Amino acid sequence: MRQVVLDTETTGLETERGHRIIEIGAVELVDRRHTGRRFHKYVNPQREIDEGAQEVHGISAEFLEDKPRIADIWPEFLEFISDAELVIHNAPFDVGFLNAEISHILADGVDTPDSIEKICQVTDSLALARHKHPGQKNNLDALCRRYMVDNSQRQLHGALLDAEILADVFLLMTGGQTQLFGANDDQDKGAEAGRGEQQLQPFDVSRLRVIQADAAELQAHEQFVTLLAEKSGATPIWRQIGSLAAASNCDE
Repeated sequence: MRQVVLDTETTGLETERGHRIIEIGAVELVDRRHTGRRFHKYVNPQREIDEGAQEVHGISAEFLEDKPRIADIWPEFLEFISDAELVIHNAPFDVGFLNAEISHILADGVDTPDSIEKICQVTDSLALARHKHPGQKNNLDALCRRYMVDNSQRQLHGALLDAEILADVFLLMTGGQTQLFGANDDQDKGAEAGRGEQQLQPFDVSRLRVIQADAAELQAHEQFVTLLAEKSGATPIWRQIGSLAAASNCDE
């Protein structure tokens, strides 16, 4: 299963007023794993940027003057998203802008399907979040807090950064654990190979310093284990160990 998590930044909010896309960011997931493949382009919109929009993303018209037009990057973008499921937060907004850009692209003589929906299946992660968490805030920052995804670098909106953050949120929201400890398959294989070559040496464990978790750390751990249990639908290993220990103590 191939998915592309996508975000855009624009000159304003309404395509009806001629606003355009100025940045596209997308990351690829295959079988619910990050592949490392990304698409990121700034685009010259050939128009001014609303002051309110610039305050959100920090991108100026001067910065975009030497950037390509949307028609110039479209073939590469089309190749990246083709045959994928597009995951977009508040999809109607981004899809509306992408379809508006398609009208400009067709006018420039570039051959392309006349709508994003004819290229990809589109999934709205905001609609999924509202269904899963009714009556709660479901913007990206709120979801990061809820799923404990680090968004500390998100001082301004940026298409690629937001797509990367959304990918992590989406994986947690729809299926539980992502690559929880940050290792990919290549790293795992390398670690296995390394273990085969290691010569283990005896070590005096009495020399090890034992540091006990404090109350705040224990509470944070319990919250994390509760989240894992909720998202995976299974009993996390930490609680299985705790249950076995408690049963053993009772037997004694």
